[in-house]
Amino acid sequence: MAIEIEYTQNLIPFSRLELIKLVNSALTKDRFEHVLRVEQTALKLADKYRVNLEKASIAALVHDYAKQRPDQDFINTIHEYHLSDELLNYGNAIWHGVVGWILIKNELHVNDIEILNAVKYHTVGNRYMTMLEQIIFMADYIEPGRDFPGVADAREITNESLTQGVKYQIKHTLSYLVDNNKPVYPKTLETYNSWVPNI
Repeated sequence: MAIEIEYTQNLIPFSRLELIKLVNSALTKDRFEHVLRVEQTALKLADKYRVNLEKASIAALVHDYAKQRPDQDFINTIHEYHLSDELLNYGNAIWHGVVGWILIKNELHVNDIEILNAVKYHTVGNRYMTMLEQIIFMADYIEPGRDFPGVADAREITNESLTQGVKYQIKHTLSYLVDNNKPVYPKTLETYNSWVPNI
């Protein structure tokens, strides 16, 4: 059963439906449908773990807003905001969160730092994550459209403990990157070192 909410906290200058239209215009149909599933997953987790539902909705709806932008948009933003040149060694999988939050702030007028950080860290994590940040991190990973080995376990674990869900995802993401000879963004390793050895 879908959770419906109305925005009443003036966190952004749009209604939920207006925000949905803006996000929809930036994404393909499949990506947009993923975003809607992430929102519903985030709302259910936020309700369970007593986290602000409006923030969870906004963060979930905008988390992939920059996902399908041209690479040059990110490269320009990295230079304009004097972000680490190391970012230039990576691509959209990292950029759409770690850099994309700036585009979201500027274009969608999202100024709440916790929402922006939830976007910033939704793929790479962080050594410390608020409950909202953990919820977006996990909602993106376990939304109903996801189908990969271990996702059922991730859903079950997250339903029992958000923290343990985060640890599960970090461990399995790092394993996937290593097993497939993919570069590991340093923040991902920092997140692993902060979370997983403490199980």
